[in-house]
Amino acid sequence: MGKNSTAVKIPNRLLPLIAGIMIQMCCGTAYIWGVFQSFLIKTDDTPNALFTWSPTYGTLAYALLLSVLTVGSVIGGISQQSGKVQPKAIIVIGGLVMGCGFLLAQFTTNDTPWLLWLSYGILGGLGMGMVYTTTIAVCQKWFPDHRGLVTGIIVSALGAGTVIFTKISEIVIPSIGVLQTFTLLGVVFIVVCSLGSFFIKNPPEGFKPAGWSPPAPKNGIVNQNFLPSEALKTPQIYLVAAALMFSSAAGSMVIPMAKVFGLSNGLSASVAATGVLIIGACNSLGRLVWGFVSDKLGRKNTLIVLLLIAAASIIVLSFVPKEAILIVFAVVGFSYGGFLGVFPSITADFFGTKYVATIYGMVLLGFGTGAVASAFIVGELSKTKAFSTAFTIAAIAAGIAFVIVLSLKAPKEKVQ
Repeated sequence: MGKNSTAVKIPNRLLPLIAGIMIQMCCGTAYIWGVFQSFLIKTDDTPNALFTWSPTYGTLAYALLLSVLTVGSVIGGISQQSGKVQPKAIIVIGGLVMGCGFLLAQFTTNDTPWLLWLSYGILGGLGMGMVYTTTIAVCQKWFPDHRGLVTGIIVSALGAGTVIFTKISEIVIPSIGVLQTFTLLGVVFIVVCSLGSFFIKNPPEGFKPAGWSPPAPKNGIVNQNFLPSEALKTPQIYLVAAALMFSSAAGSMVIPMAKVFGLSNGLSASVAATGVLIIGACNSLGRLVWGFVSDKLGRKNTLIVLLLIAAASIIVLSFVPKEAILIVFAVVGFSYGGFLGVFPSITADFFGTKYVATIYGMVLLGFGTGAVASAFIVGELSKTKAFSTAFTIAAIAAGIAFVIVLSLKAPKEKVQ
């Protein structure tokens, strides 16, 4: 290995990490749709909202963003695969697409809900997906010695962005309007991604941090880089995607119900709203903590622990006194964040980091499927406040993911 491959000092590799954190925080707006919807769509609880749409119109906008996000992840990864398109270019293009989508949303009217689906949902999700997996993949390459921790830091930034942009939007929307807030966010995305792109670049070929050597293979994991086409020939990629689908569905089916479930059980509006922020913070913290834990405990063992915690906490939700409801929801958020902190790392462990942007993008199709399905299920069950049914479905999903993870074994060699 050439001398230049080990000459990069640690402070230099912190730059793509810091830039990645800022970009991922922008992606946190994927989870604040509930704030927008309360100002966009008139209901008995929001009589002063702008549009007389069916609530399912909002669910569709949110579902489109999450589903197209997975498509954008794959597109961003494939674009870099040949080496002709650099991560910097993907970040710039993704930021522009995401930002322009939000800018276009300002022109939505009561008669054009399709414009919100196109702008916020499709363009916003496409650009968001492109920058999401690109920042994860680049940072994993710079930190092979702390892959789980760094992945946790990156995706926890997304969770932190959700909390921050929730508070910003709640302050800004009453002042300038919800459609104008989309415009403001679009400008922020374009600026942050354009500036951050200068620091999102891959390390030199064969890069190793000074004083670090790759550990000996364990748990059946062989250090190798799969091409996406090779990964698709293994059962592992489908099992990982399925495990992510059921894990994310379990969390995303429960967490959106936190506020309305708390209110239905006697919590005040202010306590319930504060609880939602606490859940968001626990979600972000879980991504960081469990990413670090997985470096020590192992990815599979960490996922097993997380799924046990998630299933147990979901089951007890229907039985705890109202004083403990938000605590249990916080535990669910903490475990849900852990899933999103560990799955990128187990994907890189199994298939290598060289093409992980593309391969994890394919794995995210499982996440998108689970998130979209749970969004519509939650939308329907929320109408009748069928909380126990939602919690039962979520616990079953966690149980299915548990069985899948138990069966996971790393691919030992490439399938030709």
